[in-house]
Amino acid sequence: MVRILLVDDFAAWRRYVLENLRRNQNLQVIDVASDGLEGVLKAEVLQPDLILLDIGLPKLNGIEAARRIRKVAPDSKIIFLTQESSAEVVETALSLGARGYVLKEDAERDLLAALEAVILGRTFVSST
Repeated sequence: MVRILLVDDFAAWRRYVLENLRRNQNLQVIDVASDGLEGVLKAEVLQPDLILLDIGLPKLNGIEAARRIRKVAPDSKIIFLTQESSAEVVETALSLGARGYVLKEDAERDLLAALEAVILGRTFVSST
């Protein structure tokens, strides 16, 4: 069972992701957070196996949240799930130790593939 923390500020998007993840019995969303600071705090307490992290978050953006998460939950794997498609941001995200980068527009096609790849120790980046 892979324990997942979902960090995204858009409630409708969180519901969409939760519905998709529930289809896989090996995935368990243990909690959600609606801003970057809350995500860091929950990552520290829960020590999830995997964190799905948006970049455009209130209080603390996803890039800074990832920096802090690496310190407080170093064994948690991070997959960015975001609208941000700039190559520079993707490079920054991966340089912080993120194992995956999925564009929200590609989530229907790529999210489960990204989770599988990252769980198996590989890196995944949306083709778009």
